Amino acid sequence: MLTLEELSDRFEIQELLSAYCHAIDGRDWNRLDLLFTDDAEIDYSATGGISGSLSEIKTFLDSTLPLFSASQHFVTNPDIRVDGETAHVRSLLFNPMTMEREGTPHTLFIGAWYIDELVKVSGEWRIRQRSQQLAYFHNQ
Repeated sequence: MLTLEELSDRFEIQELLSAYCHAIDGRDWNRLDLLFTDDAEIDYSATGGISGSLSEIKTFLDSTLPLFSASQHFVTNPDIRVDGETAHVRSLLFNPMTMEREGTPHTLFIGAWYIDELVKVSGEWRIRQRSQQLAYFHNQ
């Protein structure tokens, strides 16, 4: 049986993963500062993105996501392993993204996993490392 602290950690981590999705789909790059550590290492290269610091990732997102008229990031089924002030999380990502092609909306689908290392900073969970593992692209 999970303790109250373990339940709290899991809930807070799931809220962090959800907040990330809302920040990305809402194009709220400054909100990412509250979700990642200052020294975060982020690697989106498995799905065609870049690898870099939070600042570099925010610049990348700001230049590439406007190419899409809509996106939805669904992060589900997190496998959460907490060890004190550190946690390792592997979660499923389903990501439909719509862009215009010859004047017609075209939606592609990305299936992947996020592989995260989280740490507690001042009592709150933050993502210190994030990478992706590609499962598929559909309708490119």
